[in-house]
Amino acid sequence: MPNDTPSPGRVMALDLGEKRIGIALSDPTRIIASAHSVLARRSRLEDTAHYGRLIAENGVTLLVVGLPMTLGGREGERAGWVRDYAADLAERLPVPIVFWDESLSTVEAEAALRAQGRRGRKLRARIDAVAAAVILQSYLDAQRGATPDDV
Repeated sequence: MPNDTPSPGRVMALDLGEKRIGIALSDPTRIIASAHSVLARRSRLEDTAHYGRLIAENGVTLLVVGLPMTLGGREGERAGWVRDYAADLAERLPVPIVFWDESLSTVEAEAALRAQGRRGRKLRARIDAVAAAVILQSYLDAQRGATPDDV
């Protein structure tokens, strides 16, 4: 019997950027995604060590990496870099990695933060983590078979 059932435990998502990486975590039941933090990029080795600590501390069993896609459904310009970065992570982290379309996640994150009244520095400080949460929530909803009307 094939193992199609996901491992129990939290899911962590990354929104990879040139300077900052947004990090989000699911609840243990994998229903709700929450913005966790923003990591200022240093080196892949230091970034990976940070993810490893978060994975161990939070019981993460799956990592979702946002993949830049065009609105036409093709991989965007930075997709190759994201895939290369994720390949490095796969060699060093103890959890499986899946890619998920990150299209418009930053736009949705900015809209959500503005709706909360955040502007300027307060918005920029959280936008990457909120974008990671948008990516993760999309992934979680798809795994449950949720439709936009269900949310």
